[in-house]
Amino acid sequence: MLIIRLIVESFRFAYNSLVVNQLRTFLSLLGITIGIFCIISVFTIIDSLERTIRDSMSKLGSNVIYIQKFPWTPPPGETEYPWWKYINRPVPSLSETQEILRRSSLSQYAVFTYGFNRTIKSGGNNAENVTILGASNGLIETWSLKIANGRPFTEDEINAGSNFAMLGSTIADQLFPGMSPVGKSIKIQGFTIFIVGVFEKMGDDIFGTSMDKRVLLPVKVIARMVDPKMDMGQSIIVKGKADVPASRLTEELEGIMRSIRRIKPSAENDFALNEVSLISGQLDSLFKVFNIAGWIIGGFAILVGGFGIANIMFVSVKERTKIIGLQKALGAKSRFILLEFLFEASVLSLIGGAIGLLIIYTLTFVVSKTLDFNLVLTLGNIVTGLVISIVIGLIAGVVPARAAARLDPVTAMNTV
Repeated sequence: MLIIRLIVESFRFAYNSLVVNQLRTFLSLLGITIGIFCIISVFTIIDSLERTIRDSMSKLGSNVIYIQKFPWTPPPGETEYPWWKYINRPVPSLSETQEILRRSSLSQYAVFTYGFNRTIKSGGNNAENVTILGASNGLIETWSLKIANGRPFTEDEINAGSNFAMLGSTIADQLFPGMSPVGKSIKIQGFTIFIVGVFEKMGDDIFGTSMDKRVLLPVKVIARMVDPKMDMGQSIIVKGKADVPASRLTEELEGIMRSIRRIKPSAENDFALNEVSLISGQLDSLFKVFNIAGWIIGGFAILVGGFGIANIMFVSVKERTKIIGLQKALGAKSRFILLEFLFEASVLSLIGGAIGLLIIYTLTFVVSKTLDFNLVLTLGNIVTGLVISIVIGLIAGVVPARAAARLDPVTAMNTV
């Protein structure tokens, strides 16, 4: 009952402070509001960005290796990216993909893929600068792509280089609004291509596995449109069998590729084996730096806000000196007075933090609706903001609360 009474009275006194001295309270709480806004907004952006990246990484799979010309990250132990060492490397090829399928015992799929941008035409509708992606058999299974309408390519159609295509949902809506594109045709670089399927809408991701704005063709079809020896981001995407560790798959692929390209034992690889784990560790370090930056940015504002809360409480102690004297004269103990002012300081700080969280929630709602980025204020960040507010209120209210608790009742009641 004592705790409930303390909380009720603290809310009442805090409310009175807000109503009676609105400008003073507003200016004092502004620091807490800005501090919580800075810290939690940074955390919210980082968490949303991290979630987007992690979701994109999960689509790649934990046992998927990308054999490419360029590595995704600098060499281990180095911070500079030596692109000049990689520029003259040969690009992966379809024949190397076939050799991997023949030699590898740990891989389930090996897909050769590359692409370029072109304008696509269908009747009077055009889609400009569309990514045309060519792939050998197994891309749909490797990237776990889903089909909304129609069917995938058959292995015979891929091997024969049939003039068939599968459209991303965005391209399908742009070229065939309000109708099914399956069975219809499109024009790419003068070639007539027939549509057999449409991919399910995925949304954008940072790793390029989304097919929404792409057109997928058998790799032998786009080989008739461009020279496959040109550098167009050629990749061999290898998916390991179930329960095969990525490290074992990487070791096997490295040996196979060195054998295919007849690289001497003392010579460096002229290819890169990229996997999700290469960037996962660097992302963890990057997000830690961002979190520290958020604490530093918001810390100064919260420090100012703490002084503001302390100022309110010192004024509140002075204004209620006679009331404190009466409370003590009627038997109120010092710890009751101490807790009363600590609760009041925490409530004031909590109000400032809640305002900051409300601003963040409003901004996340606006950003998510206007931009193609899902910004979410998580429950964890809300709790973090509220806990920080309460802690800052307790710290800021300690000195004023102790001053109130130590007042002599006779002296306090006689204060003018």
